[in-house]
Amino acid sequence: MLKASLISIASYVPEKILTNFDLEKMVDTSDEWIVKRTGIKERHIAEGEITSDLGTKAAKLAIKRAGLEKVQIDAIICATMSPDHLCMPSTACKIAANLGLNYGITAFDISAACTGFIYLLQLANSLIKGGAKKNVLIVGAEKLSSVVDYTDRSTCILFGDGAGAAIISASDENEIIDIHTASDGTQSHLLITPGCGSAYPASDETLAKRLNFIHMSGNEVFKIAVQTLTKSVIEILEQNNMTSRDIDFFVPHQANIRIIEAVKQRLDFKDEQCVLTIAKYGNTSSASIPMAINDAYESGRIKNGSTLLLDAFGGGFTWGSAILKFGGKNFDQI
Repeated sequence: MLKASLISIASYVPEKILTNFDLEKMVDTSDEWIVKRTGIKERHIAEGEITSDLGTKAAKLAIKRAGLEKVQIDAIICATMSPDHLCMPSTACKIAANLGLNYGITAFDISAACTGFIYLLQLANSLIKGGAKKNVLIVGAEKLSSVVDYTDRSTCILFGDGAGAAIISASDENEIIDIHTASDGTQSHLLITPGCGSAYPASDETLAKRLNFIHMSGNEVFKIAVQTLTKSVIEILEQNNMTSRDIDFFVPHQANIRIIEAVKQRLDFKDEQCVLTIAKYGNTSSASIPMAINDAYESGRIKNGSTLLLDAFGGGFTWGSAILKFGGKNFDQI
């Protein structure tokens, strides 16, 4: 049976940095409060770049690190909740065009909010194991600054812009071990961008009510996220006869340091096992996990053969976990 492996990782963040001190001048908040409640110190904001630009830059580096030619990529899947265009074309099609892949490549977007990258892994894994594709480029890319209300202090402090990309290829080594994804749409109202779709089409009224921005019931989301993320990891570990001690690196979605710490303690992960990037990037939704993997990779922590456990929760609600062995070259070898 064919196996699939994550053979390269890369990320890109725009140059502009928005600090907590900058936000103090925009809304009624403080650096101390933001750090204490979220763990975030700064986030990157795209100026003159759109989501496909961010995704393209991460994708180019992922392809280079994989040692592949662009023409060897036979599918591009992008996860985003801040696409270039609401309906069409897909951001993946824009990324393909930016890469010069105009020969009929499969390209499409998915919408799974902050769980997007794990959903991408599952799709790419299935395409390769089923024999349909050999090299799949998956991209989590977000320009969340375009859907954040900078008059709403409960949400504007959380989100940043960025992109992460990976190549999933057919391989007999360092396989993707298991992936679980799930959802519960009955609580979608707790984390939602209400406007500009068919429910509330774009109009003067929806814009006046600021329905085109992210709305979140923070306390409710926090409680559900901690419970769901913990349960998701317990289930995937048990089903693979593993414990936290079999994991080299726990890479959670970087949403809130208090959520991460609560899940980490419940699952008995040690500090040295955890990958944290929330302080410098904030919540970048679907880009969060690949950006965190890339940080640990570029610092030399994650190496060829490292066992990773990924865990994410997002609007929908969606959630998922994945266990895989990193199949890329060590960073000092590229």
